[in-house]
Amino acid sequence: MAKPKLFITRELFDDVIKKLEQYYDVEVWDRYEQPPYEVLLQKAREVDALVSLLTDRIDCNLLQQAKKLRIVAQYAVGFDNIDVECATRLGIYVTNTPGVLTEAVAELTWALILAVARRIVEADHFVRWGEWYRTKTGWHPKMMLGMELRGKTLGIVGLGRIGSRVAEIAVKGFGMKVIYYDVKRREDLEKELGIEYRDLDQLLQEADIVSIHVPLTKETYHLINEERLRKMKRSAILINTARGKVVDTEALVKALREGWIAGAGLDVFEEEPLPPNHPLTAFKNVVLVPHIGSATYETRHAMAELVAENLIAFYEGRVPPNLVNPEVVKVRPPGFK
Repeated sequence: MAKPKLFITRELFDDVIKKLEQYYDVEVWDRYEQPPYEVLLQKAREVDALVSLLTDRIDCNLLQQAKKLRIVAQYAVGFDNIDVECATRLGIYVTNTPGVLTEAVAELTWALILAVARRIVEADHFVRWGEWYRTKTGWHPKMMLGMELRGKTLGIVGLGRIGSRVAEIAVKGFGMKVIYYDVKRREDLEKELGIEYRDLDQLLQEADIVSIHVPLTKETYHLINEERLRKMKRSAILINTARGKVVDTEALVKALREGWIAGAGLDVFEEEPLPPNHPLTAFKNVVLVPHIGSATYETRHAMAELVAENLIAFYEGRVPPNLVNPEVVKVRPPGFK
């Protein structure tokens, strides 16, 4: 029996590819840029399994034309790029890679908090571009003043795995007060960490730093809009390592330009990659990084391992461990038989 065909939309790690080749006839897109939609559509028509990234549009049009496709293994936790409802209806399994990103994204969240609060990038430019030298003074009581974290209030929007870890670091590492908003109250963590629940508007009014950790859904699209940005303190910082579309970019630019908030640290954007002339790039009080929340070797490799686990389980006729749409099991059993 011929091996089922698998198309992977970006280069992964060699050891993981070799593992998958024991079960699948593997083809890997070998260019750095993502495959155009037309290429993705053509490959989807030809293969039995697909490994996708957040930047790959797996819409119903593609899924309906992929007559052989049985599983889409997403190399990410989020899956808002996939029409999961359509996939379920067609009997196509969708998996993701949860859990293994928690530490990396939480660490980057804190890197952004510190970078904005202590003006690290701005200070680096101050030295690197000769501005410090031109001041003719090595030290001044008011030079590069930033925000001290101890005793400040961190507001976490979304207390899932990553939000919970960010809260733990805030309490245990920096001695901060933590308040949170989530659709589900976490009384266990309230007791364990001493954190407090707030509704979203109250959180925005109280917090010195607001950190976003919600998935992108219809409900969270532009959750942080002009009205809500106006509720924040003028001294507050906004951090987003979740999804770009959770924040209304136009409103954020306006908030920064008019001084409604003190700064922002962003790993994700409504438009990716961000153009170099984008209005956000003009602000000294904004730190911008190119969607690198999970970009550690340990995490990215663990994500690839989870993709392989999901694909191998499906090949063997088992329900994949990280199945996003469990209802699909009623439509079609796992496997290629």
